[in-house]
This record gives sequence, C-alpha cells and structure tokens, in this order.
Amino acid sequence: MSYSVLNTKKIIDVIKYRWVWLVLSFVLLFPGIIAMLYSMKVYPTHTPLLVGIDFTGGTIIQYSVNESISTDKIGEIRTKLINGNIENPVIQVLKPVAGENDSSIKNILSIRTQFSDNGQNEAIDTVTSIVTADYPDAQIVQTSSVGPLLGKQLFVNSMIAVVLALLAIVIYLTLRFHFEFAIVAFFALFHDVIFVIGVFSILGLLYGVHIDSLFVTAILTVLGFSVHDTIVVFDRIRENLKFYSKKATYDEIVNASVNQTLARSINTSLTTLITLGALYFFGGVTTKDFVLVMILGIAIGTYSSIFFASTLIALWNDIEQAKKSKVGV
Repeated sequence: MSYSVLNTKKIIDVIKYRWVWLVLSFVLLFPGIIAMLYSMKVYPTHTPLLVGIDFTGGTIIQYSVNESISTDKIGEIRTKLINGNIENPVIQVLKPVAGENDSSIKNILSIRTQFSDNGQNEAIDTVTSIVTADYPDAQIVQTSSVGPLLGKQLFVNSMIAVVLALLAIVIYLTLRFHFEFAIVAFFALFHDVIFVIGVFSILGLLYGVHIDSLFVTAILTVLGFSVHDTIVVFDRIRENLKFYSKKATYDEIVNASVNQTLARSINTSLTTLITLGALYFFGGVTTKDFVLVMILGIAIGTYSSIFFASTLIALWNDIEQAKKSKVGV
C-alpha cells in the first residue's frame, strides 16, 4: 500500500505544540476552579455553584409587569422583601418571548425565596402584596416550589448520576480500546465538566446565575457528545497504529489521526453550535441556561478531543516508552 499516514495533509501540528495546549487548558480551567473554591467558602450551602430551589428547596414566583423595571426599583423591592421576613430573595427581570405572552407585558419579575417553615402560601401572599404595592397591575404568571428535603435528595441523586455516567464511559472505553485510552478520555471529560462548572460558578458570583436539575441534564448530554468526539479521534489512532506502527512514530500517527478527523469534528460541532445559538437567542427564557451549558460543553469538548486528549495520549506513550528504556525492554 503506497498510502501512508505521513501523506496526510497537516492542517495543524498538535504534537509539536503539545505544551501550548496544556497551558491553554490550565488558563481555561484556573479561573473557574478559583471561583468554585471561593463559592464553597461564601455560600451557605458550601457548594461550588449557586444552586437553585431544585436543590435547596424554595419558591419561585413570577409576575407579569406592564412597565419598565429599573435597577434601583429592584433594590427597593428586595429591601422591602427582607423587611417583610422573606429570607435571601433573588430578583431577576426576564423579557417575555415574542408570541408567548401578551404584547402589553414588558417584563416578567421573577422572585426566588427560600423555603419557609411558616407556610409557602403566607410567603407568596407577602411577596405579592409588596410587588403589587409598586406595580398594581402585576399578575402572577407562574409559581413553583420544592421542599428542602426533596431538594437535597435531588442534588445527591444528580451527583450520583454524573459519577455513574463517568464510570460507565471509562468501563466501555477500557473494553472497546485499551486502559490508557479510557483514562485519557476520563481526564478529557473531567476537563470539560470542570470548565463548564467553573464558568457557571463565575456567573453565579457575578450575576447570581443559579443551577437547577436542567443543568445536570445538560452536563450529562455534554458528556455523551464529548466522549463521542473523543472516540472518533481514538478510533482513527487505533486503526492507523494497526497499519503504520512500523512505518511511522507514535507521535506522527497521533498527529495524522487528529488531522484526518479534524474537519469532521469541527463541522459536526459547528452545525450543532449554530442550532444551539438560535435556541439561545430566540428560544424561551426557561431554557437559556440549559442551552448555554450545551454551547460551552460542546465548544470545550471539541477543543479537548482535538488538542487535549490527543496530547495526553501521546504523553502517555512517551512515559511508557521511557519506562521500557529504563528497564532495558
């Protein structure tokens, strides 16, 4: 066979700049890790993210408001709520999606409160009286409540689901490929998850963005997409090793394999990101955070599959070869 992996058009030399990709990964992850550590210190829940009522228990009440709501007004309402014994209220102003609400509704005032032992109906009545005092035409459009015990159990179950998904992926890759591929894929997935969680930890500190059960769903979806992209690269490396291991070095084979799958990975991710972008900018407000997790996860997953995972597998081989040379194998 005259064809060789060495004839593959080299769009990018991944292995040559391996330390650049590793440093870049560190730069991407470091701010998020610092934000998570800081969040665990300052949040009452001691979690790396600002968790919503799905996990802590509480109530979200949304009101339709037919006039503009200024930042100063939000501060005034929050002060009144605190004076009315509403603990730690979180207030957001949401824009109604065209076609979903009456055109006269300019804003949706969303107020999140902690679960009250005195009764949720009393708390809702208190919040409503405060809101209608400033906005007489305000109407409740949606309320949702979760008890604290149920919220805690849901959080634990969500973490178990993520851990089990990671373990299942590692087991599958160990059986499908080799153990080193499974471990590298695990680190790549961990890299992606930490990046997404880190970004949302920063958003929680700066803008009060909290996570709910949809966040966990999005993370699990990102894991599936990311490992799929990584498997494509690993499968090409394995196939090329079968035929060209004696004709080319390991680094050359990894580099050629990445370049052979580069266009496919980028095109697949780009078309998905275009769709998600449309959902983010034109979809409903209730799915914005879910879509943002997907956008971040797919973007970082594509990067890690091409640059991070391939670099780690090449480094793993270098370490193994160095060990063999030391024992004289």
